[in-house]
Amino acid sequence: MAVLTRSALESSPLADLHEIASELGIDGFRRLRKADLVDAILARQDPESLAAAEEAEQAERDEAAPGEEGTEVVAARARAREAAESAEDDEEETRRRTRRGGRGRGRRVRDSDPDEERREAPAGETIVEGVVDLLGNGSGFLRVSPPDPSDDDVYISAAQVRRCELVDGDRVSGPVRPPRRSERYPSLVRVDTINGRPADEVVEGTPFDELPAALPTERFALDGDDPTVGAIANLTPFGRGSRVTIAGPAFSGKTEALRRLAAALRSQEGIELSIVLAGVRPEELTAWKAEGFEPAVALSFSVSSDARGQAVERAMDAARRQAARGAHAVVLIDTLDGLPGLTARRALAAARAIEGGGSLTVIATASAPLGGETTVVVLDRKLASTGRFPALDLAASGTLRPELLVGEEGARTIAEARAKAQ
Repeated sequence: MAVLTRSALESSPLADLHEIASELGIDGFRRLRKADLVDAILARQDPESLAAAEEAEQAERDEAAPGEEGTEVVAARARAREAAESAEDDEEETRRRTRRGGRGRGRRVRDSDPDEERREAPAGETIVEGVVDLLGNGSGFLRVSPPDPSDDDVYISAAQVRRCELVDGDRVSGPVRPPRRSERYPSLVRVDTINGRPADEVVEGTPFDELPAALPTERFALDGDDPTVGAIANLTPFGRGSRVTIAGPAFSGKTEALRRLAAALRSQEGIELSIVLAGVRPEELTAWKAEGFEPAVALSFSVSSDARGQAVERAMDAARRQAARGAHAVVLIDTLDGLPGLTARRALAAARAIEGGGSLTVIATASAPLGGETTVVVLDRKLASTGRFPALDLAASGTLRPELLVGEEGARTIAEARAKAQ
């Protein structure tokens, strides 16, 4: 979740604050007055990140020309508009679903009411194409000149994002309507195409869990001089579509190993890398950001298990959509410990190489393997505590069908190394 400043929270509708409080696991938030709720949300955010965000916000206000709308004002208006439009869209969708009597798997695809479309987009409608850029509140913008924002960008409501299962980077086209009173940006009326294909065809495709999966065969080339990364890459190889658990007791170096892998994967071309920090130490949140990573989820261990689970599920849903549309997504999770059991298993089980399509790779830390992994990396606390790296317990580690990733000769080399370690 992005860091939210006091002014941004105070300008947000109470419904948005309730949603944020729910994600953060704040008990009894519905009984709090708005001012107390804002204080409670601020208290749950990383102090250093909050201070940096407030400084940046102040700098933007200082630099803004007289009469120019600041970014927080625009964001607040967008949130208010999104809430209203989301309610309208949901109400209209309910009416349509009632008339249709339901269809397929119950998925909502896109607006299909001709009367509504004529009201919103009259004859001679303007069609716009751009790249989706999602915001933290679930809504987003269609960037017409990506990646830079512009005044010609088009607002996308959260209802449309959910209905069409949009993710960052999707190329979308559809008709737009001009801004209404108090609105700065035009709004997308409906989604016609996603990545060059009809929206209903994309969204109503085969559910992700039913897509044919194959064992990983495309190995990640993790080059570099880092001994930990080298040991993992050569002795416990993994590739696109792998389910990887980095296991070991406390202080065995799991988070450090994951961060080093993230640095190596960052240089890989053709992958969508996502960092999910769910239940880590506050110092580790700072360390990730200091190395230039912007986590998709950043929650400390003080956040409730349910809130962490919800955040992980949202991140995994986005990764599933990316993989289903042909992308190669990689999600790094620290940690599976403390998550609801079903959430942890679902997150790990989502990883797969889709036959003839994209892939989803999951690399997660945990105190012990969950089962179902294609690669298990076990770290030795005794080696780590004495500063002996790589702290890899080779006898307890392994890769399923390593020959598919490194060939028969490479698999024999790994087997020999494991035999010597036992």
